[in-house]
Amino acid sequence: MGEDRKVPFPEAGNPPEHLDKDRKIDVRQILNGLEDYRPRRHPWHWREGRGVERQVGDFVYRETSEPLKQSVPLPGSRGFGSIDPQPDCVITTEIASGRFEDDIRRMRMAAWNGADHLMVIRTAGQSHIDSLIEGTTQGIGGIPVTRKQCRATRRALDLIEEEVGRPLNFHSYVSGVAGPDIAVMFVEEGVSGVHQDPQYNILYRNINGLRSFIDACESKKVLAYGGMLQIDGAHNANATAMEAWKVMPELMVQHAINSIFSRKVGIRPENIALSTVPPTAPPAPCMRLDLPYAVALRDLFRDYKMRAQQNTKFMESETREATVTHTLNIVISRLTSADIQSTITPDEGRNVPWHYYNIQGVNTARQALDGLDGIRDQVKLDRDGELGRTVRELKERAVLFLEEILEVGGYFEAVERGFFVDSGKYPERKGDGIAREKAGGIGNDMIFLREPDYFAPVSVHYGNNHVPPQFKRPSDAIGGDTFEDPSKIVWVDELDEFDNVNARIAEKRKYYEHPNLIRPEVEWMADGVVVVTLLLPTDVRTAEFAALKIGEKMGLTDCVAIHKQAMHPCEGALIELKGVVGFDIDTDELVIPKLPEVLSAKEIRDYIHERPITVVAATVGEDEHSVGLKEILDIKHGGIEGFGVKYHYLGTSCPVEKLVDAAIETKSDAILQSTIISHDDIHIQNMRRLNQICVERGVRDRLILAGGGTQVTDEMAVAAGLDAGFGRGSKGIDVASFLVKRCREKDSENCGGSAR
Repeated sequence: MGEDRKVPFPEAGNPPEHLDKDRKIDVRQILNGLEDYRPRRHPWHWREGRGVERQVGDFVYRETSEPLKQSVPLPGSRGFGSIDPQPDCVITTEIASGRFEDDIRRMRMAAWNGADHLMVIRTAGQSHIDSLIEGTTQGIGGIPVTRKQCRATRRALDLIEEEVGRPLNFHSYVSGVAGPDIAVMFVEEGVSGVHQDPQYNILYRNINGLRSFIDACESKKVLAYGGMLQIDGAHNANATAMEAWKVMPELMVQHAINSIFSRKVGIRPENIALSTVPPTAPPAPCMRLDLPYAVALRDLFRDYKMRAQQNTKFMESETREATVTHTLNIVISRLTSADIQSTITPDEGRNVPWHYYNIQGVNTARQALDGLDGIRDQVKLDRDGELGRTVRELKERAVLFLEEILEVGGYFEAVERGFFVDSGKYPERKGDGIAREKAGGIGNDMIFLREPDYFAPVSVHYGNNHVPPQFKRPSDAIGGDTFEDPSKIVWVDELDEFDNVNARIAEKRKYYEHPNLIRPEVEWMADGVVVVTLLLPTDVRTAEFAALKIGEKMGLTDCVAIHKQAMHPCEGALIELKGVVGFDIDTDELVIPKLPEVLSAKEIRDYIHERPITVVAATVGEDEHSVGLKEILDIKHGGIEGFGVKYHYLGTSCPVEKLVDAAIETKSDAILQSTIISHDDIHIQNMRRLNQICVERGVRDRLILAGGGTQVTDEMAVAAGLDAGFGRGSKGIDVASFLVKRCREKDSENCGGSAR
């Protein structure tokens, strides 16, 4: 078994110079020759073209940035000419599948959907590893941050950013007892953004306080050299406190300590970002509580950037609920000019890093940000009312908190007394804060005073460094360090012969060698995971186990109910069931009808000018919808009228019989029948009924029949007896082109009016 796992994975050739948008990214190519790759080292990048009015389609935007070269527009953009305005703030997506090779694919999807801050969550426990780890082992709860993982990801991002036409920020964590080592590696490997927060180490990882701040000095000096954006983790206090909405003064104190410390070490203010998280979520009156906090932060920390993030403390397993909270948070982001909008995966309540929820989070952000464009020009914050009073009170409480820290003897004494993450609203204390001993924690015995002649032969270093007089720069002593001469970087490929990216690729060999074989996936290549949504007419507990049995009978394995929600105590329960399918689909065996060729507008108009076409149209049955059909018909919507087709519109809720009678009476060439409502498959029934009546009246051979509606497909319409079907996204030119081509096929006696 072990020998099989060590077999080299199949070569895929040299890495491409450019990505082809119609081809999947091949991680084998990214890994080929990786030891010799040098990242395009660039510091943090803010979006370009901000602060200017920009015409995008029919609209003028005030808070956008330069457009992408290639992207996937929002679904709703179809009604606006498929425009894709890019908001002015950086958009984050956070990734933690455990396998970087799959996350690279997700990063490409995210970049096409507007994300430019790709943040890799580090695997659980890496804070306590006191050196760099090497290789590409699979992570649990995150990605093992290693040199090979970083370099491969950066290499892929260098290609992806060229593909979308915008620099992409790559981000991870510089924390834990190996912080300085990781900081150096990040500069060497082109990482551009980091989480670096000595207080996070102390409070949440139980690293000794002195060790944490000493390591942070060295780390921050390196980060400053690399031009990286530093984000703190103060927001974890309101994700940890029992009553998060009461710790707002403490949050501001933590931000204050972090930011001034970073400046003292040498990081420029414009490269310091505060990770801000609203302390509440609905059903709490969140806007009344969270907006004053965001305004107070802007007042106190004007020199720094704001990175707005959703509060995961209140996330349950329903994605709709998480998305609503996310959107409300973005309203605050727009009102207070957040610089980075994070998009915590709406599915984090299930702790499953689904590909598509990352993209949905990004799309929620850009949809909300685009929709709120310019809102500050129309809405002003009322500083004279309740908002102003609350902002002032929060700032006063924060200042008093800082003063008490000084009174008791400083930060480390305050931590030892449990000042932080206490659920009381300062100055109230509940005694449930996180307390850490000054002389305790991980790394307590690993702090040493430097010798008087201490010398470090490196170009970037914090503290006293006694450089011998014969050297102009410390690194001259070794002929340049790795920052100056990357060829000196020691490359370690893989250490674990079983748990590495080569072995994982070997396991998925057939999908690399036969890309026509596909299987559903949400996390890793061909993981086979699917989700089934069920509404069962019973209580939640019964519904859960009924859903598991349904999944078993459907042939799914590893079934888990990932979301359970009562519609009523006994009338119904919603269950989302996750399961795994055990088969592949061979795309080469699929019968996929070719998309119909659409004639040019000139060819359509020329034909109709010589041979006029007349149609009757209506929304049939009991359906009152008319907008979609009118867009197909009317000249002002680019409908068939603009190509010269004459139409008789019979309105909505039209009986199918009446539509056929009108076609016979007007000697029309075609019937266009629309049905939006699809309850009980009424759209299919109506299409079948249209064909049946035409057959009964003896006119089926001479009439062209087409059905339309949001749920209609061409295959469905043809199966129901019609000539064609037009679904969501169809345009007038599609229908006009079909009519012309179908008329050409018919005998001139029954088409074009020439024999009438």
